Amino acid sequence: QVQVVESGGGFVQTGGSLRLSCAASGSILNINSMGWYRQAPGKQREWVAIIGTDDRTDYLDSVKGRFTISRDNAKNTGYLQMNSLKPEDTAVYYCNAVIVSRPSGRVSSSWGQGTQVIVSS
Repeated sequence: QVQVVESGGGFVQTGGSLRLSCAASGSILNINSMGWYRQAPGKQREWVAIIGTDDRTDYLDSVKGRFTISRDNAKNTGYLQMNSLKPEDTAVYYCNAVIVSRPSGRVSSSWGQGTQVIVSS
């Protein structure tokens, strides 16, 4: 069984920065991709960024140039560096990891519990 845990959320002022972490643990053979999603109050969850096995990345248009997704394969950990934060970035941020488990090779999608980001104006 695998587990994904996010951390690093908090309260910042407009223009500030936060770095979110997503740590995967358990019987992991490989992590195919890691993605970040967010859900603001009263809104649907939306995709924010993704990084694949080959470290190719993609971003929601509204965060391009401000957010950077990365991963440390040795630590089974992903990161989301968020700069120039805006009040509209306020949301609960969730990590999703597509994990290949050992020894079965089963591929599963695992979600964390979320971490709150609040950006004050």
